Amino acid sequence: MPAKNKNATREWFNTIFYGALIAIVFRSFLLEPFNIPSGSMIPTLHVGDHIFVQKWAYGYSRYSFPFGSWKMWNGRFWATEPEIGDVIVFRNPINEHQDYVKRLIGKPGDKIQMIDGRLHINGTMVPRENPRPYIVAVLPKSMRSVGYYRDNMSIKGNKIWVDNEPAKFNYTIEYKPDDFCHMYNGVCGVFSATEYTETLPNGVSHSIIELSDNAHFDNTELFTVPENHYFFMGDNRDNSGDSRGDVGFVPRDNVLGDVWFVWYSHNYYAPLLAIWNWGNKIRWDRFGMGIN
Repeated sequence: MPAKNKNATREWFNTIFYGALIAIVFRSFLLEPFNIPSGSMIPTLHVGDHIFVQKWAYGYSRYSFPFGSWKMWNGRFWATEPEIGDVIVFRNPINEHQDYVKRLIGKPGDKIQMIDGRLHINGTMVPRENPRPYIVAVLPKSMRSVGYYRDNMSIKGNKIWVDNEPAKFNYTIEYKPDDFCHMYNGVCGVFSATEYTETLPNGVSHSIIELSDNAHFDNTELFTVPENHYFFMGDNRDNSGDSRGDVGFVPRDNVLGDVWFVWYSHNYYAPLLAIWNWGNKIRWDRFGMGIN
């Protein structure tokens, strides 16, 4: 092979190698992108939100790096403790191929219990104030263009209208494939919930939604968080797989980082470069939204 061709091949290889190395270092130590596939963190995060996670926030464990499931070591380095109320991405201890995003509710030694839909931490009921209506709309994709109509409310694209005026309450809209809605009857529809402001013991306030105070996880046993573990819950209290059941206590090493902000959001598969989808699929108002 001529020397010129060899040099070109070597330069091409070096470009690919160093580009991949920089990407791995960036994702492992600085920021990692994730997308939100479910509604367990509504109203804080919506299905279709794309987020950046700060990897340096709580230090690093083996899960911070590619192939972390290989159990190369245990423990964290450059570790700092998260605060109650932080929104965190962690590796599911039941299935190490899944990453979850939830809110931190309990640290080692804390006692957590749900009683009649109300969160209790260390024997004290957490304040829940300012009830207001919230709509969760999960609709077939075909309705995105034709619209959904019920009484004086209509849903078109990303917006809800009441009496032909923009809705004054908060809501989220998600579009699913028509076949999905036909197959899973009861999952799709327009659901009325109540949004509350909840204030945790350290003073952190955040929004939650409740469909009722008598759902599956609204009355639980008393959980005592063990050493080196955390207790997480979703803000969509009646539709979240979390430490109350599916996930259990989350080991400290499984924490990946703190959710920083939403960098892109859409209500149904809408690639960022698909300009023709920007009108009725992209949620422009969520771009750059900080998470707390």
